[in-house]
Amino acid sequence: MVQPDADVIIIGAGIAGLTAARALTLAGASVLVLEARERVGGRTLSQPVGGDVVDLGGQWVGPHQHHALRMVEALGLRRFPQFHHGTKVLELRGERRTYRGKVPALPLLSLLDLQRNIWRLDRLARRVPRDRPHTAPKAAEWDALTLEAWKQRHVPSWGARAALDVATRAIFGAEPSELSFLHFLFYIHSNGGLMPLAEIENGAQAERIEGGAQGIALRLAEPLGARVVLSAPVRAVLQEAQGVVVHGEGRSWRGRYAVVAVPPALAERMDFGAELPTARRRAHAELPMGSVIKGVATYSRPFWREAGLSGEAVSDGGPVRLCFDDTGQNGHHPALVGFFLGDTARAWTGRPAEERRRAALECFARFFGPQALEPTAYADLDWIAEPWSTGCYVGLPRPGTLTAIGDALRTPCGRVHWAGTETAVEGCGYIDGAVESGERAAKELTARLLDLQR
Repeated sequence: MVQPDADVIIIGAGIAGLTAARALTLAGASVLVLEARERVGGRTLSQPVGGDVVDLGGQWVGPHQHHALRMVEALGLRRFPQFHHGTKVLELRGERRTYRGKVPALPLLSLLDLQRNIWRLDRLARRVPRDRPHTAPKAAEWDALTLEAWKQRHVPSWGARAALDVATRAIFGAEPSELSFLHFLFYIHSNGGLMPLAEIENGAQAERIEGGAQGIALRLAEPLGARVVLSAPVRAVLQEAQGVVVHGEGRSWRGRYAVVAVPPALAERMDFGAELPTARRRAHAELPMGSVIKGVATYSRPFWREAGLSGEAVSDGGPVRLCFDDTGQNGHHPALVGFFLGDTARAWTGRPAEERRRAALECFARFFGPQALEPTAYADLDWIAEPWSTGCYVGLPRPGTLTAIGDALRTPCGRVHWAGTETAVEGCGYIDGAVESGERAAKELTARLLDLQR
């Protein structure tokens, strides 16, 4: 065999790929990380806006996300709580309502219907094995069903339906009509329940990372040095008897094994020769990304806090469907962050940045007051238009896909292993899942490399 460039070639310098690289390096293996972008971080991106660093990609961690929290601590990064004190805004059918606490401002019958169905969904989710969702008792039936179809059958009140819709868009960046009900239940189970996914306090949005969440990837990449190769898009991963050959644009690398740590939708662009089973190929073709545009506006003062508002808002009218306070630690650098989600994100992708800015600020003003129209700075990121993401937050199996692909998302294909938050058992869709998946792939390969030495 030609001398390899590394024991393991890792494709993708997001948190999953870099986590795998860190674990393999600590185990004594040599690695090479190839990244298509000119930066590390994948679906995290922290950059200066209005005099401070903000996150235009993934940014939150929560108390149930043990893999992410352990990594943040190991890297010496600090966390601070997401601000959530005050009154929240709920906009349904064009009517703006405010409320405090966890109970949305809905008619009593709608509230009772909503709570009953949250309990029902959590109960059903616990019947879906996190490691093998396709083996759930009603897997075929639930996978053939969309969340929208289930909602129409089981959620009678308009208020509860509307609340479920806004929560779905916020959590998935997709419409209920696009989601497999089986995947919806798996995702709930993977992340500890529906309410923890939707909430700040003790939920998935509980804390932020000082200096931005991209700092995780930057810290992971730092000790690897030149072993992280940027601007190196991979076009093919081909297997030989004793190794793999990874082809980029005008350059090739050899390794004993490979880890593909990019979303399945991006792996679809790569040539794997004749080595991939049908189920794995279907996973690439049928897990399109969610649809998200994320915008941050900075201000001279936190006027919404002064008015007793938390900065949280959800709406069933567009284009911004979700909003949070994005102010820095200790009240420094007042800011709001808003999300175009699902259909509205697709309607606005590719449009001029100034048009998106104006639309976002008009939504902020509707939620929090006219002062929102006068930011000190504004920036957004159209994740759908990003060529090395094609969307956010995560790849979403189309109805019928999970039962068709079975174990293919995580099962190695010869010398090729898989990582990425889509493959996670715990924390799927989040930074937590990226870390979990990278550690799993590294463990798989460490065992194989040890076998070679025996």
